Amino acid sequence: MYDTSYFKAGHPDEVIAYMRAHPFALICGADEGGKPVATQVPLLFEQREDKLFLQGHFMKKQDHTNAFLKNPNVLIVFTGAHTYVSASWYENKKIASTWNYQAVHAAGTIRFQDASFLLQLLTRLTETFERPGSPSLVQHMDPAYVQQMMQAIIAFEVEVLTIRNVFKLSQNRNKQSQANIISQLSNQSGEASEIARVMEKKYKTNS
Repeated sequence: MYDTSYFKAGHPDEVIAYMRAHPFALICGADEGGKPVATQVPLLFEQREDKLFLQGHFMKKQDHTNAFLKNPNVLIVFTGAHTYVSASWYENKKIASTWNYQAVHAAGTIRFQDASFLLQLLTRLTETFERPGSPSLVQHMDPAYVQQMMQAIIAFEVEVLTIRNVFKLSQNRNKQSQANIISQLSNQSGEASEIARVMEKKYKTNS
């Protein structure tokens, strides 16, 4: 991680809120031989006492699933919008351009869970991401279909041990340059305009 003190969230709650807003995360690890493995899955969050747990499921018999059975150490990467920032928008234009983005790295240990946990997890996943009353909620599905589906997947829970973040939003630029960057990004579409909104909120809050 690009670990520079001024490219950080202002408060731990901001980091957790970012993770919750971007629940489709990349889970990374290594197998017994040190070969890297990774996969992306949607995650649910659970706070127990002062500890954070992340919960999800994998397909069985995949390289990452097999690796995590042997090596429980994982790194989970949460990312969202990102964009190129041209130095031509700075007051001092003859310096390096850069990239603005936000990312959170949560490291911890993974533990696989039983069928009861899996069923509860699938129920909560659909309740979280489906609209209320949706026919695609687990409780509205044929129980035989749900049981058949569950044979191919396995639930897991990660106890988060450390959380690091980089919220790189031109904090190292002066106010005029920041305003120029926001203006330029606002005139673009997609992720650039999203970063502009994040920056605008940040600097209005801090002003």
